[in-house]
Amino acid sequence: MADSLGDRELPQELESLRSLALDLRWTWSHGADGLWRALAPELWRETENPWLVLQQVSSARLAAMAADASFVRELAGLEDDRRKHLAASGWYSTIPDPRPRGIAYFCMEFGLAEALPLYAGGLGVLAGDYLKAASDLGVPAVGVGLLYQEGYFRQMLDTDGKQRETYPFTDPISLPLRPVRGADGAWLHVTIDFPGRALRLRVWRAEVGRVPLYLLDSNTPTNSPVDRGITGRLYDAAEERRLMQQIVLGIGGWRLLDMLGATIDVCHLNEGHAAFALLERARTHMVRHHTGFREALWATRAGNVFTTHTAVSAAFDQYGPALIRAMMPYVRLYADGLGITAEELLGLGRAHARDESEPFNMALLALRGSAVTNGVSALHGEVSRRLFAGMYPRWPAPEVPVTHVTNGVHVPSWDSPQADAMWERHCGKPRWLDAADALGDRIAGATDEELWQMREENRRAMVEVVRARLALQRGFMGSDEEEIERAGHVLDPFALTLGFARRFAEYKRPALLLDDPERLVRLLRDPERPVQLVLAGKAHPRDTTGKAILHRWVEFARRPDVRDHVVFLADYDLTLAQELVRGVDVWINTPRRPWEACGTSGMKVLASGGLNCSTLDGWWAEAYDESLGWAVRTSDGDDRADAEHLYTLLEREIIPEFHARDARGVPTRWIARVRASMAILAPRFSTNRMMREYIEQLYRPAAARVLSRTAGGGRAAAALADWHVRLEAGWDEVHFGAPEIAHGAEGWTYAIAVHLGRVLPEDVRVELYANADDSHLVSAVEMRRDGGAGDGAGVFVYRASVAERPPTDFTPRVFAAHPGAVVPAEMPVIRWLR
Repeated sequence: MADSLGDRELPQELESLRSLALDLRWTWSHGADGLWRALAPELWRETENPWLVLQQVSSARLAAMAADASFVRELAGLEDDRRKHLAASGWYSTIPDPRPRGIAYFCMEFGLAEALPLYAGGLGVLAGDYLKAASDLGVPAVGVGLLYQEGYFRQMLDTDGKQRETYPFTDPISLPLRPVRGADGAWLHVTIDFPGRALRLRVWRAEVGRVPLYLLDSNTPTNSPVDRGITGRLYDAAEERRLMQQIVLGIGGWRLLDMLGATIDVCHLNEGHAAFALLERARTHMVRHHTGFREALWATRAGNVFTTHTAVSAAFDQYGPALIRAMMPYVRLYADGLGITAEELLGLGRAHARDESEPFNMALLALRGSAVTNGVSALHGEVSRRLFAGMYPRWPAPEVPVTHVTNGVHVPSWDSPQADAMWERHCGKPRWLDAADALGDRIAGATDEELWQMREENRRAMVEVVRARLALQRGFMGSDEEEIERAGHVLDPFALTLGFARRFAEYKRPALLLDDPERLVRLLRDPERPVQLVLAGKAHPRDTTGKAILHRWVEFARRPDVRDHVVFLADYDLTLAQELVRGVDVWINTPRRPWEACGTSGMKVLASGGLNCSTLDGWWAEAYDESLGWAVRTSDGDDRADAEHLYTLLEREIIPEFHARDARGVPTRWIARVRASMAILAPRFSTNRMMREYIEQLYRPAAARVLSRTAGGGRAAAALADWHVRLEAGWDEVHFGAPEIAHGAEGWTYAIAVHLGRVLPEDVRVELYANADDSHLVSAVEMRRDGGAGDGAGVFVYRASVAERPPTDFTPRVFAAHPGAVVPAEMPVIRWLR
């Protein structure tokens, strides 16, 4: 029987209800919805949370259903289906070795369902989608996060329409979790020693299909009151508590995996919050293999992957010298365990290791502790290379070691029931359980009538949800009965519906569509071509600009002339997001380029036939085609011009195309665009593609590196550590002599003496390098060393021939090179002739 707080005794015939309710697969696989609805219709309608239904339904009702043969048969069938799903090997088993035996996925937040409120926004929703995809595909992943007592704030609007924040307590008993118990039956605790005290962390486990999610919780009576509050609020405003959360997540999280005996080849940090896990992974390796920190870091860094989601350096978590001084007793204590000094530890999180005035930066710690770093879209990869260029001085921008894997969304979590049925008709039941390569061709076979009916049903369902939620919202705002009753009549189920829902931050330009309010009113009130707008989103509690923009929209939505055409819904959460992305016709996104790292909300509308109208930022910069959606022009700092372009797109293209109907009442050009968007973009921007790229491009090479470096007692890691020491000790001596250039029958020959001093020739690579120009791509031609052992003083002559470009285009350079190292990620030294 599952061990969970809040467990109750169930009739034997219904015992498997417990495992069904605790398996969060119900957040995307809805086969059991009818069973829960039959068990407790009102509870299900109010919560759609099987775990709460199971807790709150009466014993008499349970006894009655245990005597219902058809209910028991359905339950047995669902439990059998669940067991088969858990036992199936999945797509992952089909890929060749080497493949990771285990992947630890660390994140500060996980957005899986409202039943488990552990997220603030897009980062957490992506993490939730990642775990769901890992379960579907059979990827051996394990999630590691924190269990918050209050989590992120919930939003409400006061009587003036201004945002107010509340922090409701999250009762663990109401969450679909189990305490993790040790071999002795006691609740498992992870301990982190601080000067004068030990912090004890309870461990919980959530089942995300085939993937476990472990959550650490400091709110245990054995801790001091201050320490109990460490895992209180997500992204706590107090810097010291936020740093403590990151210590708990990283150090506590890796210790937990070690205690569980998990075999982890790849450690994936979803943002830099958990960067301390990389130090703890190295420390664990030191203890187990009796090595020093340098060798351990070389051994373990090979399997670390760091995903950055940030487009501006100011958004990295950084801790100033004053806080670091206050934390120094712990820094020294932990550094002692690593066998290094506190200054060396802190230097790992600074661009200039010895500069004590520089903040300690979690992103830089993650960067230095990982062999691979990636952004979350192609454009964000470019942005990130600029952000981190200072860590790789004198390396050309394209060679700054940041790649990209564009985010995706877990389609079964986001598509509408109507769309899901259509995908199943055309693509089969297991459509999202493999690489999903062929789905586009199949869904393209949907007829115009089929697609349009699906879109009409999606919009109608969304309007019903919006009306119900608006009525509840107006009640909380103190509206009178007439206003509350009027909420049941807002919006038109047949009108073109625009959606704008996201965090209200200035760089996302949520006021762009409100730049000319009267022009917007004319669009909304056109009796021949009706348009309506649904908005939602939160502003950060300390973002006064975002709050002011939000209030402008609320006030606009209250105007008597548009209040039936515009709705602002408070408390944007996963449940509301699912309804909006399924029902809106066009998703509006207006970030200031290139500040949007990815922006996955627009991906969520694809599978249900929604279209995108966005600035060419984040994912849309690589997805946009004029046959698939619309691009909003982005001018340098001229928001008024961009707003003008958005209005023009709506007036001249989007609205006319939606309302141009054929004899069947179908907008054929619009539906052609919907079909193309679904067929081309939905599979491409799904977590199936994203997970495949992570595995094939990042995880498998990482696993191979780890196995290579740790084989034979870690000989390769030790050799790499020695290589690093040699280069650090002698790099200042490396310089070039004068070049000699000669023209021959086959082009130009370039020769140059390289003074390596104490550095060995086999430790470096010498190249001729030329930048790209109008006629040529980047050129990097390896120079070969002349035979012999040099002149005895570490001077060697290198030669190369070039034919396609003049020798004046090229500059010699020398940099660290080793067949087992990732350069420049792990060794960024480089020297140029000029």
